[in-house]
Amino acid sequence: MREQLQRVLSDIVRSLKDPRVQFVTVVDVEVTSDLRHVKMFFSVLGSEEDDTKQALQALKKAIGHIRSEVSSRVRLRHTPQITVAYDPTAERAAQLTDLIDQAAAVTELSGEDS
Repeated sequence: MREQLQRVLSDIVRSLKDPRVQFVTVVDVEVTSDLRHVKMFFSVLGSEEDDTKQALQALKKAIGHIRSEVSSRVRLRHTPQITVAYDPTAERAAQLTDLIDQAAAVTELSGEDS
């Protein structure tokens, strides 16, 4: 059910007309065992803090529409309450990759001097 909800939520978010969610990706969802609550985690491509805040505001504003779409696309006894949270994992991974690249460049430079 978790994977299905993630696919459906991704599709719904992609279809939103709000330009603030243009580069938003649903990266994960947490679902309670009774399926009444869903926490949707998102990331923003090339995000700056301001872009992330605007995307979060847009998603929160669209929650009613998102719930309605989930209700029509997924057969559940109850339409779940949906909360939204930013997932900084992709941003941290990019920062870590940059640090590794910088360390490798320093190592190459110090190796050439020897």
